[in-house]
Amino acid sequence: MADETFDRLVDQAWPAVQRVDAGGWTLRAAGGVTKRANSVLPLGEREDMEAAIDEAERFYAARGLPCVFSMGMGATTGLDASLRVRGYRMVDPTLVMTAPLGPAVPADGKAEEKEVTLTRAPSQAWLDTWWSVDGRHGDDGLTTAARILTGVPGVYASLGRQAVGRGVVQGEWFGIYCMAVMPHARRQGHGREILRALLSYAREQGTRQAYLVVVESNTEARSLYERQGFTVSARYHYRVR
Repeated sequence: MADETFDRLVDQAWPAVQRVDAGGWTLRAAGGVTKRANSVLPLGEREDMEAAIDEAERFYAARGLPCVFSMGMGATTGLDASLRVRGYRMVDPTLVMTAPLGPAVPADGKAEEKEVTLTRAPSQAWLDTWWSVDGRHGDDGLTTAARILTGVPGVYASLGRQAVGRGVVQGEWFGIYCMAVMPHARRQGHGREILRALLSYAREQGTRQAYLVVVESNTEARSLYERQGFTVSARYHYRVR
């Protein structure tokens, strides 16, 4: 069986509002807020894959949502090809990057590092910053997004309204999500400081490895993560029709 580690970690760290088990596949919905929470997680083998796809399509059609499949390393064998034949487009090729976490490293004395605030819940300012940078505007869907984020315990890092990030402890793993820097505050090291603060917190919690997901085309973010020791460990993409 293909390695499902990252499929499951991402699913657990980003819990959909509605989850329905469908013979090993998980049908996830959250009012259309993020593809991750509104897509099929197709793990394991299905006796009748075409019928399983039909079931998924009916599930999303009933909710007025496009049918989307998250295609990670643990996806059902042959599913990607079947979806392609049905006319599903591949979108958002994404990298899973990981880094080992050694002992905590003392701060190097930079003033910026001391400005990062960590909280157990996202403030309205945190939510507004992330929502704005992630390409969304206004309040539409923000309540649902907050419900997704707080569906599991997490830590929320911020540099005022300039940059934010989210971390989730998952056993030996620490997932990093929602890295966002406001356009006017970029190229000033804020993303680096958010990431370092989250990694420092992860070490304090005793986690051994960190992971994050980044769209393959986002070369600037990938460069930041690579400089902090992250390397590509897996890939996934979505199939959308």
